[in-house]
Amino acid sequence: MARTPSVMTPLGEKASGFTLPDTVSGKEISLEAAKGVTATVLMFICNHCPFVKHVNPALVKLGNDYKDKGISFIAISSNDVASYPEDGPEQMKQVAEQQQYPFPYLYDETQAVAKAYEAACTPDFFIYNKDLLLAYRGQLDDSRPGNDKPVSGADIRNALDHLIAGKQVPADQKPSIGCNIKWK
Repeated sequence: MARTPSVMTPLGEKASGFTLPDTVSGKEISLEAAKGVTATVLMFICNHCPFVKHVNPALVKLGNDYKDKGISFIAISSNDVASYPEDGPEQMKQVAEQQQYPFPYLYDETQAVAKAYEAACTPDFFIYNKDLLLAYRGQLDDSRPGNDKPVSGADIRNALDHLIAGKQVPADQKPSIGCNIKWK
């Protein structure tokens, strides 16, 4: 189990536009169409990573807790499915339905979106404000598989609560840690 940290992209950067297929609905979804009124959470995840499996219930809870507060969640998998077939679109759909994701689970087959965002690991989180400027990048919380800390989503909840209140998110942010993205 690799322990790859996320790249701490400079805050304030504009989100890169994209359109990707949603593995559940089969529809093409663009960032512009899916963005939230208050904030947009982009999550680079996958099916097989133990770090993602560890936080999946918290991701579902976050999505459900904040969806009526102007926050949009978008999950993206960018892994090479030739090497990791369990991360393919059909398997993504199964996991999304099994976990009851309250957000789209998009497939980045070319890996262009992951590269544009400098996503490095799964899970990797990016939160953009209403103007699609980067307000937060980093960890969900301090919990990792095997460290016995509860999965709370505290860091992301703090960032989202600041944005909902119209406040700037504190710049002291910790990188996420997870499996490296499986590049082609």
